This record gives sequence, structure tokens and C-alpha cells, in this order.
Amino acid sequence: MIARDYGFAPNPFYGYCTLAACKPVIRRVASVGDWIVGTGGSSRGLRDRLIYAMRVTEAITFDEYWSDERFRDKRPNRRGSRKQFFGDNIYHHDHRTGHWKQEDSHHSRPNGMAFAVNKKHDTKTDRVLISDDFVYFGGSAIAIPAHLGQDEALWNAGRGHKSSFSDQYVANVVRWLRSLGRWGFQGYPAEFAKVQWRA
Repeated sequence: MIARDYGFAPNPFYGYCTLAACKPVIRRVASVGDWIVGTGGSSRGLRDRLIYAMRVTEAITFDEYWSDERFRDKRPNRRGSRKQFFGDNIYHHDHRTGHWKQEDSHHSRPNGMAFAVNKKHDTKTDRVLISDDFVYFGGSAIAIPAHLGQDEALWNAGRGHKSSFSDQYVANVVRWLRSLGRWGFQGYPAEFAKVQWRA
């Protein structure tokens, strides 16, 4: 379940859905080929609704993510557009000190200084999950069909994650996802418009 949908974790912009902050356990244990599915919570009126689904197609380190030209647009710009504001390409090692550097971003302090709590939490897993095979609905989240509402239903995972789905259930979910007829970026994050940023 996604408690906060700002387009940061995951970040669905610029042709890739990426998970580069928060969720350190998921980033540690997910393998290429695994599916990650995010559902909405009742506090946002999105219970039983699909926010996104991504098939992990690549996993790289933070330094690799930072230096890869494909993901340069995902570097944050707190004075840019909302998409740029929530860029998730925020961690890399300082070449002089060898310490983690946290860029001015959604996870830093309002004045741009590093937020040590977020930095420690995010970098405990030095791994970024990448997908070019995803669908992201955000605030336009769609209803998960009733036939997927069994005991191991996606929305019973609660906050955090659940990974004990049967092979048959996963196959049913993937079959439904592939039948949607819509793929890639489909809608802006639920909380996009609420955010004020420096101009």
C-alpha cells in the first residue's frame, strides 16, 4: 500500500518507473523479473485501487544510477517543474570523502541541507530498481477487479510489503495487468497538486 503518492517513490517519469528511495527491504530482495504492485489506502479514498505496477527489468547501485545518462532527467531540481522537483536520483558517493551525498530533494531539508534520517534509511540498501515495463495511474488509480479479491488479495498487504503470493495468484494479477490495454505513465500522482515548492 502506498501511503504517500508524490511521484517520488516510485518515480514514474521520463520513460522509466524507478524505486530509488524508501522501501529498502523491497529494493534489497526484489529480483529482475519480479513484479512490484502499489495499491492505495483508505485514508486517500483509494482502497482496492491500483496506483502502479512495475516489472523489475534492471537493478543498479546508487552511483550507477547517478552517472547513467538515461536517468539524468531524474536528478531533482527543486526550482523546476513538479516532475523535476520529485526527481529520485538523489544519492551518490562524494568522490572526495567517499561519504554518501544527498542532493537537494524531496528527502532533504527545506533549506537543501541533507536530512540524515532519510539518508541513513534510504542508503541502507545500495540498490535502485528500474522498470521500462510498467503502468502508473497515480491519482487516477483504477479499481482492482473483484475476482482478484481472495485471501491473498493485493490490498491486504497493508503498509510496507507482502511477498508471499502464490504463483497462480501472481499469474492472475499479471494476466489482468496485461489485459488493461494501457501501459506506461497514465496519470499524475494523487498528491502532486498539493505541494508547494520554491520558485
